[in-house]
Amino acid sequence: MPETVNGLRALRESRGWSQGRLAQELGVSRQTINSIETGRFDPSLPVALRLAHTFGRTVEDIFILKP
Repeated sequence: MPETVNGLRALRESRGWSQGRLAQELGVSRQTINSIETGRFDPSLPVALRLAHTFGRTVEDIFILKP
């Protein structure tokens, strides 16, 4: 099964945001952000789209599917 890797932590840290701050911006829990950053959880499409919008990126810029 392909693995998803992401650059969410780097994007979040580039803004000086905590996981809690990003979670608040997106309307999700801090644990959700932690799980996405560590690769234990892939976000739903609406959350992935909100992340992309928040950082002014495309979903593909943030999440990469590795074979």
